[in-house]
Amino acid sequence: MIKKSLWIKLIICVTICMVTGLFSGISTADAIQNWYSTLNKPFFNPPNWIFAPVWTLLYFLLGLAVALVWHKGWDKKETKLAIGMFVLQFAVNLIWSPTFFNLQAPTIAFIIIIVLWVLILLTIMRFNKVYRTAALLLVPYWLWVSFATVLNGSIVYLN
Repeated sequence: MIKKSLWIKLIICVTICMVTGLFSGISTADAIQNWYSTLNKPFFNPPNWIFAPVWTLLYFLLGLAVALVWHKGWDKKETKLAIGMFVLQFAVNLIWSPTFFNLQAPTIAFIIIIVLWVLILLTIMRFNKVYRTAALLLVPYWLWVSFATVLNGSIVYLN
């Protein structure tokens, strides 16, 4: 049975990640329908409808992962370092979408996503020191951002 304190942390973290992701998606919706549709894209570009469900799942997993790490004890140095790294990578994540879509700056976004890719990897390593399951929950996110990095780079190249 899950303790009440873990449930509270799960609700807080999942809600923050999901709501933040929702606002990020809403803020870029017009650019996706308009500007993004005019770009040359590689053959492996997925259909636009796939992004919302994938990001919804990923933000849910991010919330679960950070809640599990937080639950291991805020008083521990490794927990604080892991959550600090998580917050840093999450902030960089939130910068990418408006840069790519709203500012219509794929080259700058490409630099940002490379930084994000590294920060996610470092976050996984930090989470692994605290709670292996939480680290594993971030792997799908890292894989998706790996794909998104290749996609972003291809769009820069093709345009």
